[in-house]
Amino acid sequence: MPHPFLLLRSIPVRSVAVFSVLASSLLLAGCAAVVPLTPAPDATNVACADVIVHLPSSVADEAARETNAQATGAWGDPAAVLLHCGVTVPEPTTLPCLNINGIDWIEDDSDAPTYRYTTYGRNPAIEIVIDSERVSGSTTLIDVSNAVGYVPATGACVGAEDLDLPTDGATSAP
Repeated sequence: MPHPFLLLRSIPVRSVAVFSVLASSLLLAGCAAVVPLTPAPDATNVACADVIVHLPSSVADEAARETNAQATGAWGDPAAVLLHCGVTVPEPTTLPCLNINGIDWIEDDSDAPTYRYTTYGRNPAIEIVIDSERVSGSTTLIDVSNAVGYVPATGACVGAEDLDLPTDGATSAP
């Protein structure tokens, strides 16, 4: 039997180079770290499963990443968009409410440039945290709207213009 070194010498150099590139590519593809997240309190809600299986493979041109927690999603490397399904359903608030593709979102900019958007009028609620220096909030919300739509709306945001308030400044007595 020939020496192993002699066997390697009989393999064309080009084949070895191609094999090395392919092996390196496979190793690098598996090196993307899992995004560590904590599941939301209601992450086991069946409706969250519908949302998660319909999440897009990219959001705001950022590729999806693997997460380690139930009912979560992440996009970008490093992650620029994080999603949690099953967060606490928000109470009425004075924070701005946006309607994007039929989904009402409460916008919290208290940690700008990181923005937190939470669905309003849906149970379970879904929260999306966005690094606005890397991605567009409106593009992100548009990209996830199909998946979020799997949680039916049970309410909607209202503003002062939607309420029937007295216009003369008088209040009615009980």
